[in-house]
Amino acid sequence: MARSADARADGMIEAPVIDVRARTLPEAWEQAVVECWEKGARFRTEYDKPGDPESRDAFALIVVEEPMSEPRIHKAMPAGLADLEIYRQEVLFGVHDNWIDPKAGKWEYTYHERLFDYRVPGAPAVNQIEAVIDKLAKTPFTRRAQAVTWQCWQDLDCADPACLQRMWFRIQDDRLLLNASMRSNDAYKAAFMNMYAFTDLQRWMAGRLTERMGRPIGVGRYIHCADSFHIYGSYFAEFEKFLQLRSDKPLAERVLDTADVQFFLDEGKIILFNNTQSSILLPPEHLRRLWREIPEDRRGELDARQIARMRA
Repeated sequence: MARSADARADGMIEAPVIDVRARTLPEAWEQAVVECWEKGARFRTEYDKPGDPESRDAFALIVVEEPMSEPRIHKAMPAGLADLEIYRQEVLFGVHDNWIDPKAGKWEYTYHERLFDYRVPGAPAVNQIEAVIDKLAKTPFTRRAQAVTWQCWQDLDCADPACLQRMWFRIQDDRLLLNASMRSNDAYKAAFMNMYAFTDLQRWMAGRLTERMGRPIGVGRYIHCADSFHIYGSYFAEFEKFLQLRSDKPLAERVLDTADVQFFLDEGKIILFNNTQSSILLPPEHLRRLWREIPEDRRGELDARQIARMRA
C-alpha cells in the first residue's frame, strides 16, 4: 500500500510514502515499483536531458519477510541473469574493486570497497562487515552493528555518489535481520539487483555467524528503505513493457526459482573468470574462488590463459 501524495496548505504536493510488505523478494520489488509509478510525485533530476518527462518519486519502505524463499528472481528485472550474478559477486566478493581509479576517470568506489575496506584519510582501513560479524557474535542484540558507505569529505562532489548509505544488522531468535538505507534508488533499473545482492550478503553473513556462534543462524527479515525511490522519465517507454508483462501474466509466470536459471547465473561466473568485461585483470584469488564455484561440466568453457594465471 502507499499513502497518497498529500496536498499542503500552499497547494504543493508532497511526495508519498510507499509502504510495501511481501513474503518474497520479487513480489516486494514489483509492488513497490507499481506503487511508485501510480502514486509517485513528479520531480526533475540531475540526469535529465532536454525533453525528458519528470521522474516519479516517493519515499519507500519495503519489507521482505522471507528474503531467501523462492522464487527469488523477477523476469522483468531489466538486466540479464549473468549480469545479476556478476553484480552479486561485485557486492559480496569485490570482483570489481580493482576497477576503482577515479584519477584515471574510472570508478570512484564500489559497495564492497566501502563496506569491507572503508578508508578515512590518515587512518587505517576498516573492514566494517567483519567488525559487524564480530560484534554480533559477541552481543547478538546490539544496536551498534552497522556499516556505512558515505564519505562526506569527497562524496558531496562525487559525480555518481553511493546510493547505499547504511546497513544495520541484528540477530533475533537466531535469525539475522538486515535494514538497508538508500539515499537514492532507481526503482526499475537498480532496486531489484540491489535487494538481491544485499540479501545474499545477509545470507553469507548468517553463514559466518553460524560458524562463529556454534549454532545455526538463519536469514530473517529484510527491510529496504529509500529516501528517493524513483522511475526516470527518460525510460518511460521501456517501463511500459514492465507494466504490460504484469497485466498479461499471473505472478507465477513473472517470477523465477534460482534452480531453474542456475545455468545462466553460472554464465556470469564464467564471464568473470574469462575476464571478458575489461582489460583489467581479475586478481588470482577471485579466479581460484570462481573455479571452485563453477560446475565441473562447464570448466571446458574457461580461458586457458586465466587457468594458467590461477595456477601460477
